[in-house]
Amino acid sequence: MLQSMTAYGQSLTSQINESVQEEFNWEMRSVNHRYLDVSVHLPVGFRAMATEVRAKVAELLGRGKIDISLTLGVSTKAREDIVVDKALLSQLKEAIDAVRNSGIETGVVDPLSLLKWPGLTQQEATLDTSIAVKALLSFDACLIDFNHTRMREGEQIALMLSARAQSISQLVSQLRERRLGVVQRQRARLIEKLAQLEIDHDTSRLEQELVYTAQRLDIDEELDRLDVHVVEFHKALLRTEPVGRRLDFLMQEFNREVNTVASKSSDSATTAATIELKVLIEQMREQVQNVE
Repeated sequence: MLQSMTAYGQSLTSQINESVQEEFNWEMRSVNHRYLDVSVHLPVGFRAMATEVRAKVAELLGRGKIDISLTLGVSTKAREDIVVDKALLSQLKEAIDAVRNSGIETGVVDPLSLLKWPGLTQQEATLDTSIAVKALLSFDACLIDFNHTRMREGEQIALMLSARAQSISQLVSQLRERRLGVVQRQRARLIEKLAQLEIDHDTSRLEQELVYTAQRLDIDEELDRLDVHVVEFHKALLRTEPVGRRLDFLMQEFNREVNTVASKSSDSATTAATIELKVLIEQMREQVQNVE
Protein backbone atom coordinates (compact mmCIF):
# COMPACT_ATOMS: atom_id res chain seq x y z
CA MET A 1 0.00 0.00 0.00
CA LEU A 2 1.33 3.42 -0.94
CA GLN A 3 1.95 5.91 1.84
CA SER A 4 2.24 9.61 1.21
CA MET A 5 5.15 11.70 2.46
CA THR A 6 2.82 14.70 2.65
CA ALA A 7 0.58 14.44 5.71
CA TYR A 8 -0.58 16.08 8.93
CA GLY A 9 -1.30 14.68 12.37
CA GLN A 10 -2.48 16.15 15.67
CA SER A 11 -3.37 14.99 19.15
CA LEU A 12 -4.68 16.90 22.16
CA THR A 13 -4.36 15.06 25.46
CA SER A 14 -5.87 16.60 28.57
CA GLN A 15 -6.17 15.08 32.04
CA ILE A 16 -6.56 16.22 35.62
CA ASN A 17 -3.98 14.96 38.08
CA GLU A 18 -4.24 15.96 41.75
CA SER A 19 -6.52 18.88 40.82
CA VAL A 20 -3.96 20.07 38.26
CA GLN A 21 -4.89 19.96 34.57
CA GLU A 22 -2.20 18.61 32.25
CA GLU A 23 -2.59 19.36 28.55
CA PHE A 24 -0.33 18.28 25.67
CA ASN A 25 -1.03 19.44 22.14
CA TRP A 26 1.16 17.71 19.51
CA GLU A 27 1.28 18.65 15.83
CA MET A 28 3.16 16.83 13.09
CA ARG A 29 3.58 17.96 9.48
CA SER A 30 5.57 16.44 6.63
CA VAL A 31 6.52 17.12 3.03
CA ASN A 32 8.46 15.05 0.54
CA HIS A 33 12.21 14.74 0.98
CA ARG A 34 14.93 12.47 -0.33
CA TYR A 35 15.88 11.32 3.16
CA LEU A 36 14.36 11.38 6.64
CA ASP A 37 14.79 14.84 8.19
CA VAL A 38 13.03 15.37 11.53
CA SER A 39 12.80 18.76 13.27
CA VAL A 40 11.43 18.73 16.82
CA HIS A 41 10.28 21.92 18.57
CA LEU A 42 9.70 21.37 22.30
CA PRO A 43 9.12 23.78 25.21
CA VAL A 44 11.89 24.49 27.67
CA GLY A 45 12.26 21.54 30.01
CA PHE A 46 11.01 19.01 27.45
CA ARG A 47 13.89 19.27 24.98
CA ALA A 48 15.60 16.18 26.33
CA MET A 49 12.72 14.19 24.79
CA ALA A 50 13.72 15.18 21.27
CA THR A 51 15.90 12.10 20.78
CA GLU A 52 13.10 9.75 21.83
CA VAL A 53 10.61 11.57 19.60
CA ARG A 54 12.94 11.19 16.62
CA ALA A 55 13.39 7.50 17.42
CA LYS A 56 9.61 6.96 17.39
CA VAL A 57 9.34 8.73 14.04
CA ALA A 58 12.21 6.70 12.54
CA GLU A 59 10.38 3.47 13.45
CA LEU A 60 7.42 4.59 11.32
CA LEU A 61 8.93 6.61 8.47
CA GLY A 62 11.78 6.08 6.06
CA ARG A 63 11.73 9.38 4.16
CA GLY A 64 10.25 12.87 4.41
CA LYS A 65 10.90 16.23 5.98
CA ILE A 66 9.05 16.14 9.29
CA ASP A 67 8.22 19.09 11.55
CA ILE A 68 6.98 18.26 15.07
CA SER A 69 5.88 20.69 17.78
CA LEU A 70 4.48 20.42 21.30
CA THR A 71 2.32 23.07 22.96
CA LEU A 72 1.60 22.83 26.69
CA GLY A 73 -1.33 23.76 28.83
CA VAL A 74 -0.63 26.49 31.42
CA SER A 75 -0.55 24.11 34.35
CA THR A 76 2.16 21.89 32.83
CA LYS A 77 4.75 24.58 32.25
CA ALA A 78 8.10 23.86 33.79
CA ARG A 79 9.43 25.72 36.82
CA GLU A 80 12.45 27.87 36.03
CA ASP A 81 15.30 27.66 38.56
CA ILE A 82 18.05 30.26 38.89
CA VAL A 83 21.50 28.80 38.20
CA VAL A 84 24.65 30.72 39.16
CA ASP A 85 27.75 30.55 36.99
CA LYS A 86 30.24 29.56 39.70
CA ALA A 87 33.31 30.14 37.52
CA LEU A 88 32.24 33.70 36.76
CA LEU A 89 31.34 34.28 40.41
CA SER A 90 34.84 33.16 41.43
CA GLN A 91 36.37 35.59 38.94
CA LEU A 92 34.25 38.43 40.31
CA LYS A 93 35.33 37.56 43.88
CA GLU A 94 38.99 37.61 42.87
CA ALA A 95 38.48 40.99 41.19
CA ILE A 96 36.83 42.43 44.34
CA ASP A 97 39.64 41.08 46.51
CA ALA A 98 42.21 42.62 44.18
CA VAL A 99 40.52 46.01 44.50
CA ARG A 100 40.46 45.72 48.29
CA ASN A 101 44.13 44.67 48.41
CA SER A 102 45.03 47.79 46.46
CA GLY A 103 43.84 49.89 49.39
CA ILE A 104 40.67 51.17 47.78
CA GLU A 105 37.70 51.05 50.13
CA THR A 106 34.99 48.97 48.50
CA GLY A 107 32.48 48.67 51.30
CA VAL A 108 30.14 45.73 51.65
CA VAL A 109 29.26 43.97 48.38
CA ASP A 110 25.50 43.64 47.97
CA PRO A 111 24.74 40.05 46.81
CA LEU A 112 21.55 41.15 45.04
CA SER A 113 23.49 43.75 43.06
CA LEU A 114 26.14 41.17 42.26
CA LEU A 115 23.50 38.83 40.84
CA LYS A 116 22.65 41.50 38.26
CA TRP A 117 26.10 41.08 36.71
CA PRO A 118 25.61 40.04 33.03
CA GLY A 119 25.90 36.31 32.55
CA LEU A 120 26.26 35.48 36.25
CA THR A 121 22.86 33.83 36.44
CA GLN A 122 20.67 31.96 34.03
CA GLN A 123 17.31 30.27 34.33
CA GLU A 124 16.94 26.58 33.69
CA ALA A 125 13.63 24.85 33.56
CA THR A 126 13.03 21.81 35.71
CA LEU A 127 10.15 19.49 35.07
CA ASP A 128 8.51 16.69 36.93
CA THR A 129 9.72 13.47 35.28
CA SER A 130 6.23 11.99 35.33
CA ILE A 131 4.91 14.90 33.26
CA ALA A 132 7.65 14.40 30.67
CA VAL A 133 6.76 10.70 30.44
CA LYS A 134 3.09 11.52 29.94
CA ALA A 135 3.96 14.04 27.24
CA LEU A 136 6.02 11.45 25.39
CA LEU A 137 3.26 8.86 25.65
CA SER A 138 0.72 11.35 24.32
CA PHE A 139 2.88 11.72 21.20
CA ASP A 140 1.85 8.19 20.17
CA ALA A 141 -1.69 9.43 19.46
CA CYS A 142 -0.28 12.10 17.17
CA LEU A 143 1.78 9.49 15.32
CA ILE A 144 -1.31 7.30 14.83
CA ASP A 145 -3.33 10.21 13.45
CA PHE A 146 -0.44 11.20 11.17
CA ASN A 147 -0.06 7.64 9.88
CA HIS A 148 -3.79 7.36 9.10
CA THR A 149 -3.60 10.61 7.14
CA ARG A 150 -0.67 9.51 5.00
CA MET A 151 -2.30 6.13 4.36
CA ARG A 152 -5.52 7.81 3.17
CA GLU A 153 -3.57 10.12 0.91
CA GLY A 154 -1.50 7.17 -0.30
CA GLU A 155 -4.69 5.35 -1.33
CA GLN A 156 -5.82 8.34 -3.39
CA ILE A 157 -2.40 8.61 -5.05
CA ALA A 158 -2.47 4.89 -5.85
CA LEU A 159 -5.87 5.21 -7.54
CA MET A 160 -4.67 8.13 -9.65
CA LEU A 161 -1.43 6.38 -10.62
CA SER A 162 -3.26 3.17 -11.51
CA ALA A 163 -5.70 5.07 -13.75
CA ARG A 164 -2.85 6.88 -15.52
CA ALA A 165 -0.95 3.62 -16.02
CA GLN A 166 -4.06 2.10 -17.58
CA SER A 167 -4.30 5.07 -19.95
CA ILE A 168 -0.68 4.47 -20.96
CA SER A 169 -1.55 0.84 -21.79
CA GLN A 170 -4.46 1.97 -23.97
CA LEU A 171 -2.28 4.44 -25.88
CA VAL A 172 0.41 1.81 -26.38
CA SER A 173 -2.22 -0.56 -27.82
CA GLN A 174 -3.41 2.16 -30.19
CA LEU A 175 0.15 2.84 -31.32
CA ARG A 176 0.77 -0.87 -31.90
CA GLU A 177 -2.36 -1.17 -34.04
CA ARG A 178 -1.43 1.90 -36.02
CA ARG A 179 2.09 0.61 -36.71
CA LEU A 180 0.61 -2.11 -38.97
CA GLY A 181 -0.19 0.46 -41.64
CA VAL A 182 2.82 2.72 -41.25
CA VAL A 183 4.95 1.05 -43.93
CA GLN A 184 2.02 0.85 -46.33
CA ARG A 185 1.30 4.54 -45.89
CA GLN A 186 5.00 5.33 -46.30
CA ARG A 187 5.10 3.26 -49.52
CA ALA A 188 2.04 4.99 -50.93
CA ARG A 189 3.54 8.38 -50.13
CA LEU A 190 6.82 7.60 -51.89
CA ILE A 191 5.07 6.23 -54.99
CA GLU A 192 2.88 9.31 -55.11
CA LYS A 193 5.90 11.62 -54.99
CA LEU A 194 7.68 9.63 -57.72
CA ALA A 195 4.56 9.86 -59.87
CA GLN A 196 4.40 13.61 -59.39
CA LEU A 197 8.04 13.91 -60.47
CA GLU A 198 7.38 11.58 -63.45
CA ILE A 199 10.55 9.61 -62.75
CA ASP A 200 10.98 5.97 -63.69
CA HIS A 201 12.06 3.98 -60.67
CA ASP A 202 13.41 0.58 -59.86
CA THR A 203 10.71 -1.32 -57.99
CA SER A 204 13.20 -3.53 -56.15
CA ARG A 205 15.17 -0.49 -55.02
CA LEU A 206 11.97 1.15 -53.81
CA GLU A 207 11.10 -1.90 -51.77
CA GLN A 208 14.61 -1.95 -50.33
CA GLU A 209 14.27 1.67 -49.25
CA LEU A 210 10.93 0.85 -47.66
CA VAL A 211 12.59 -1.94 -45.67
CA TYR A 212 15.19 0.54 -44.40
CA THR A 213 12.40 2.97 -43.53
CA ALA A 214 10.46 0.27 -41.70
CA GLN A 215 13.53 -0.62 -39.64
CA ARG A 216 14.20 3.03 -38.83
CA LEU A 217 10.62 3.67 -37.79
CA ASP A 218 10.10 0.38 -35.94
CA ILE A 219 8.90 1.01 -32.36
CA ASP A 220 7.72 -2.49 -31.46
CA GLU A 221 10.57 -2.96 -29.00
CA GLU A 222 9.81 0.33 -27.24
CA LEU A 223 6.09 -0.49 -27.07
CA ASP A 224 6.86 -3.93 -25.60
CA ARG A 225 9.04 -2.35 -22.91
CA LEU A 226 6.31 0.16 -22.10
CA ASP A 227 3.90 -2.73 -21.55
CA VAL A 228 6.44 -4.42 -19.26
CA HIS A 229 6.91 -1.18 -17.29
CA VAL A 230 3.14 -0.85 -16.83
CA VAL A 231 2.96 -4.39 -15.43
CA GLU A 232 5.85 -3.67 -13.05
CA PHE A 233 4.21 -0.42 -12.03
CA HIS A 234 0.98 -2.17 -11.04
CA LYS A 235 2.98 -4.77 -9.10
CA ALA A 236 4.83 -2.04 -7.23
CA LEU A 237 1.53 -0.45 -6.18
CA LEU A 238 0.61 -3.70 -4.42
CA ARG A 239 3.84 -3.98 -2.41
CA THR A 240 3.68 -3.46 1.35
CA GLU A 241 7.14 -1.92 1.74
CA PRO A 242 8.00 1.66 0.67
CA VAL A 243 8.18 1.83 -3.15
CA GLY A 244 8.73 5.53 -3.82
CA ARG A 245 12.23 5.09 -5.23
CA ARG A 246 11.16 2.08 -7.32
CA LEU A 247 8.29 4.07 -8.82
CA ASP A 248 10.58 7.00 -9.49
CA PHE A 249 12.95 4.72 -11.41
CA LEU A 250 10.06 3.31 -13.45
CA MET A 251 8.95 6.83 -14.36
CA GLN A 252 12.42 7.48 -15.79
CA GLU A 253 12.14 4.30 -17.85
CA PHE A 254 8.66 5.29 -19.09
CA ASN A 255 9.99 8.66 -20.17
CA ARG A 256 13.01 7.16 -21.93
CA GLU A 257 10.91 4.79 -24.06
CA VAL A 258 8.38 7.45 -25.00
CA ASN A 259 11.16 9.82 -26.07
CA THR A 260 12.48 7.10 -28.37
CA VAL A 261 9.02 6.53 -29.84
CA ALA A 262 8.65 10.27 -30.41
CA SER A 263 12.00 10.41 -32.23
CA LYS A 264 10.83 7.65 -34.61
CA SER A 265 7.44 9.18 -35.28
CA SER A 266 6.61 9.66 -38.95
CA ASP A 267 2.98 10.77 -38.73
CA SER A 268 0.93 13.27 -36.78
CA ALA A 269 -1.18 10.62 -35.01
CA THR A 270 1.90 8.96 -33.49
CA THR A 271 3.28 12.33 -32.49
CA ALA A 272 0.00 13.26 -30.81
CA ALA A 273 -0.01 9.94 -28.94
CA THR A 274 3.53 10.47 -27.67
CA ILE A 275 2.59 13.95 -26.44
CA GLU A 276 -0.35 12.45 -24.55
CA LEU A 277 1.96 9.79 -23.11
CA LYS A 278 4.39 12.45 -21.90
CA VAL A 279 1.56 14.36 -20.22
CA LEU A 280 0.44 11.20 -18.40
CA ILE A 281 4.00 10.37 -17.35
CA GLU A 282 4.59 13.88 -15.99
CA GLN A 283 1.34 13.74 -14.01
CA MET A 284 2.42 10.42 -12.54
CA ARG A 285 5.95 11.63 -11.82
CA GLU A 286 4.64 14.61 -9.81
CA GLN A 287 2.58 12.29 -7.60
CA VAL A 288 5.36 9.70 -7.26
CA GLN A 289 7.54 12.43 -5.70
CA ASN A 290 5.13 12.40 -2.72
CA VAL A 291 5.29 8.63 -2.19
CA GLU A 292 7.55 7.20 0.51
